[in-house]
Amino acid sequence: MPDNIPIDNWQAQMRKGWLEVAILATLWRGRMYGLEILRDLEERSDLVIAEGTVYPVLNRLRTVGLVEAQWEESDSGHPRKYYSLTPTGRKRTRLLATQSSEFLSKMLVLIQPLIEGKPR
Repeated sequence: MPDNIPIDNWQAQMRKGWLEVAILATLWRGRMYGLEILRDLEERSDLVIAEGTVYPVLNRLRTVGLVEAQWEESDSGHPRKYYSLTPTGRKRTRLLATQSSEFLSKMLVLIQPLIEGKPR
């Protein structure tokens, strides 16, 4: 297999798969509007997500009943849409956190030797 195979698509798919978990985990802390979610993700985890990426995910989470949204006036004069977890969303977020932690622990066992450069 050639060394010059692009991994950009793989990285994008991996990030996409974890984005819902990251957004739900961020909303666990309380209701936020879209830009607050992006800032929180960046400040707490160094995840930099494009603004145009987060809103379709929030809409999908709202459609399946994990997140609710409410428009409110803001001090800046422009209304903001605030998102928060529904009771079902809180339950699902806890379950996803548990499952994610278990999965990541198993993956770490597999990749840690690669990171450390140890033979198998």
